[in-house]
Amino acid sequence: MTRSPDWTLPRLTPIAWLRQNLFSSWLNSVITLVLVAAIAGIVGRLGFWITTEARWTVLVDNWTLFFVGRYPAAEQWRLWLWLVLLSPTLGLTWGCLATEAYRWRRRSLWGWALFAAAIVLIPLPWWPHKLGLTAIAAGVPATSWFAQRCRGQGWLRFLPSLWGILFLVGLWILQGGLGLRPVSSNDWSGLLLTLATALLSMVLSLPVGIVLALGRQSTLPAIRWLSITYIELFRGLPLITILFFGQVMVPLMLDAEWRIDRVLRAVIGLTIFLSAYLAETVRGGLQAIPHGQFEAASALGLNLFQTYRFIVLPQALRISIPAIVGLFLNLLQDTTLLSIVGLLELLGISRSILANPAYLGRYAEVYLFLGVLYWLCCYGLAQLSRRLEQRLTPQR
Repeated sequence: MTRSPDWTLPRLTPIAWLRQNLFSSWLNSVITLVLVAAIAGIVGRLGFWITTEARWTVLVDNWTLFFVGRYPAAEQWRLWLWLVLLSPTLGLTWGCLATEAYRWRRRSLWGWALFAAAIVLIPLPWWPHKLGLTAIAAGVPATSWFAQRCRGQGWLRFLPSLWGILFLVGLWILQGGLGLRPVSSNDWSGLLLTLATALLSMVLSLPVGIVLALGRQSTLPAIRWLSITYIELFRGLPLITILFFGQVMVPLMLDAEWRIDRVLRAVIGLTIFLSAYLAETVRGGLQAIPHGQFEAASALGLNLFQTYRFIVLPQALRISIPAIVGLFLNLLQDTTLLSIVGLLELLGISRSILANPAYLGRYAEVYLFLGVLYWLCCYGLAQLSRRLEQRLTPQR
């Protein structure tokens, strides 16, 4: 059996890469040196401020408030139980989306070493915080390795459903399911409220957006014009207007016994807003499908529902993944608007901490910490979407 020729380009040495990309001419060399000097100055000044001038006690003293806010301290073990239950699912998903055989590469070892150091250094009690972090650190790589060994098994296709079930079960436990003490959603704040509202809105808005995109292309005038009216109406309204209407105006129009939970109203407002944008994104993916796909499906005897279910929608959603994830990232960042309508999400709880006279003037430390948290959440979601896109892209 003949071996196919290897068309991969030879890997450049670091010196050769620098000469080819950064010092290929005198102009590129000058630009490179100027930029290196500017970056070194900025990084040096920032490092000096972080190590000598910054006062990080505002983070150490309020570590729990940033993450769970006013959630009762005696009931915080529920959150860790939920995260421990989610960690095997995360490991299975990681193993299924990996593009190559799982192995402990150098950057993986460095990542888990930093995670282990954080478990030891973060000023939290062992029960339940550090114990939960330890279980997550052990469960994710173990289940990822197991998923690699079981790749190709049919039961792995139920992972999306497992994510949805565990997400709903976790919210139920946090609210007081299974006979536990009820905890009002008004006590949810900090990063917990940010992620809960953002993730729940993402899960609810995607099917609504798909239905609206299909409705806008419907041949039935009533369905088409209803979909167009919804999309154009809510795409033309600012998100803060929708949130303000849900938090202030809706309670005024309802009786006292018909009060809707404030967090639920926020989730509904975010879902209404995001689904209008998702509808247009999915419609763009649908229009990218050649008409020959419909003709081929009709020749195979498939009806309209089967055509969209098995042929059109999978391709359209795969095409739309980058744009959909971009909308999800924008929604995660837009949850900061909840603080304007009285919900203490991550930014809102930070403002309440900075209002404490003991931490006046510590704005730079707090907002730098918030920036890192938002970046980690957005980067993780972006990497997950990139892996998903690679797995769904057919090999040519």
